[in-house]
Amino acid sequence: MPSVAPTKGRGAASWVEGRFERRSAVAEDDGWGCLQEDDEAFRPPPLATRVTEETARRIISRNDSPDVGFDQSVNPYRGCEHGCVYCFARPTHAYLDLSPGLDFETRLFAKTNAAERLRAELARPSHTCTPIALGINTDGYQPIERERRITRACLEVCAEAGHPVSIVTKSALVRRDLDLLAPMAERGLVNVHLSVTTLDNRLSARLEPRAAAPHARLRTLEALAAAGVPAGVLVAPVIPMINDRELEAILEAARDAGAASAGYVLLRLPHELKEIWREWLGLHYPERAAHVMSLIRQMRGGRDYQSAYGSRMRGEGPFAQLVAARFARAHRALGYGRLPALRTDLFRPPRAASPQGELF
Repeated sequence: MPSVAPTKGRGAASWVEGRFERRSAVAEDDGWGCLQEDDEAFRPPPLATRVTEETARRIISRNDSPDVGFDQSVNPYRGCEHGCVYCFARPTHAYLDLSPGLDFETRLFAKTNAAERLRAELARPSHTCTPIALGINTDGYQPIERERRITRACLEVCAEAGHPVSIVTKSALVRRDLDLLAPMAERGLVNVHLSVTTLDNRLSARLEPRAAAPHARLRTLEALAAAGVPAGVLVAPVIPMINDRELEAILEAARDAGAASAGYVLLRLPHELKEIWREWLGLHYPERAAHVMSLIRQMRGGRDYQSAYGSRMRGEGPFAQLVAARFARAHRALGYGRLPALRTDLFRPPRAASPQGELF
């Protein structure tokens, strides 16, 4: 059986099986030398990104999780080409009978009617105006947004309706929409958080191969701050023995770039992500893989992951406490605060589309 190897420009290294699959396929050498890994002729072609257009029945997702800062979100895409190997959303591809591994970053789905559905759902009498988290499960500003512009269309609907929006992204593409974000910020309707995992370009290329480089994210923070858009930084995820030593440096660099608030999240490994992460560790850091996993389990009650509210984002145990103390000290020393609360009093339900246009 051929060994797994890193794929250039991709985070996962293989098609890890989803938890709902009934059958699996494994490549085996039949003894005739068919699997010659060192032969250029036998190497698979580069993985291309495939985008499937889909029509969403509903676009606003709601949750009651006590440890996240929003209760409704809009995700214009499924799957994410950024390819972040640690992404907690990878297991959602299993619901599509696709691999949370390479399929998650190469088999994407674009919700072409997202803005239309958003307009209709905001117009419902039952809709309660609380900030919408735009692009949370997968990044709304991933590379295909350049052409698809679905995230921008959703943002335009919210701007028109005076509906507050919160954005988290790893992409510099959010700067494209400053013409919408700046006026919304003046009305107290938007904030943006840049997720910065590392300041090391080489590590970033391994962890999150198609996300913006670290320096590009810092420049994006500068641009947002200069335009008057409230901006913060999320050090996410913090990974023991991989990027945890950079915690203070990231917070300082982001503060210098204009971030006004900061947060962090420890690495989470739900479902198939455990296998994807272990595979990545073995390929890139085999000499410390056992130590990394030992520290992760120490923070998760002896397991690879615990999903309990309250501890899933911060972990438990001595190492998790040390990270929390380091973050609190740097947060205080650098003068971080909170972003202004988003306004909900400006919301006006949008008019539903009518074949009679604006006649009535």
